[in-house]
Amino acid sequence: MRNKILGIEKRSHLLIGIFQQHNDEIKALIGKEYALGTLTRYETSLKHTVDFMKWKYKVSDIDIRKINHEFITSYEFYLKSVCNCCQNTTSKYIKNFGKIIRICLANGWIQKNPFINYKSKMVEVERPFLSEDEIDTMFHKTFSTDRLNLVKDIFLFSCFTGLAYSDVKKLSRKNIGIGVDGDRWIFINRTKTDTRSNIPLLPISSAILEKYSNHPQVNNQDRLLPILSNQKMNSYLKEIADVCGINKELTFHIARHTFATTVTLSNGVPIESVSKMLGHKNLHTTQHYAKILDLKVSNDMKALKEKFGDGNQMMLRKSIG
Repeated sequence: MRNKILGIEKRSHLLIGIFQQHNDEIKALIGKEYALGTLTRYETSLKHTVDFMKWKYKVSDIDIRKINHEFITSYEFYLKSVCNCCQNTTSKYIKNFGKIIRICLANGWIQKNPFINYKSKMVEVERPFLSEDEIDTMFHKTFSTDRLNLVKDIFLFSCFTGLAYSDVKKLSRKNIGIGVDGDRWIFINRTKTDTRSNIPLLPISSAILEKYSNHPQVNNQDRLLPILSNQKMNSYLKEIADVCGINKELTFHIARHTFATTVTLSNGVPIESVSKMLGHKNLHTTQHYAKILDLKVSNDMKALKEKFGDGNQMMLRKSIG
């Protein structure tokens, strides 16, 4: 009342305006600090936020000081029930919304964090990857059309480098250099996180680069591989899976999972090295791959099995008896 009389009432800040300004800033920094996919995610998050407020409160915007714990839990319920989002997708949208709240807190526009008593959880999902036999089948398969052979080669290149689609697409001659061992390496900043990935080129990867070194698209656009759009790559990969008898929903990103599991971890490459090549910011992200490697567990236990083999059965019975 006193503030109103004296004319010093705090100016209100509206949620959607702040959210839109945040997205506009990301859009202006595409290719510098952010990838296009980041903008797409936040634009979708903004749309869900607008639709939620119309559904719940019958308004198109709201003063950020009115956002509380009930707002967030209702938003979570809306995403799961009305939008039919799974737990992990819901958590990602809530996380995006949380960034907007942190901006408001940092600017002093709100004093209390509405997320303080809220906990979001991610459900761990199985990450599909190709086995050695499936890689071998694909490698030795020759297709009747050039487009399928091209897609196969670029997919295998990713299987043996761990590069995501966006990174393979921007790969150019400047990303190839000589590593500490005197051999050729890939040096690239990941598009998604801008973290550095230094990857030694395996023979199969070098052979694929050499195969397409004189391709018109490679020469004209300063690219190392004539990659198609992600949508077309994934579409053709489904054809390749059918022909090769691979009963998995094959997408380009599975190549990155395959590098982490079948190509590296299963062959004894330390998880710290795998994490560095993948460009992960922390080891925990890489550990998701290690959890699903029963073959790796089996190999790690072989030495223990030999230790407690037939010649040590008597000692074993004594130690546990």
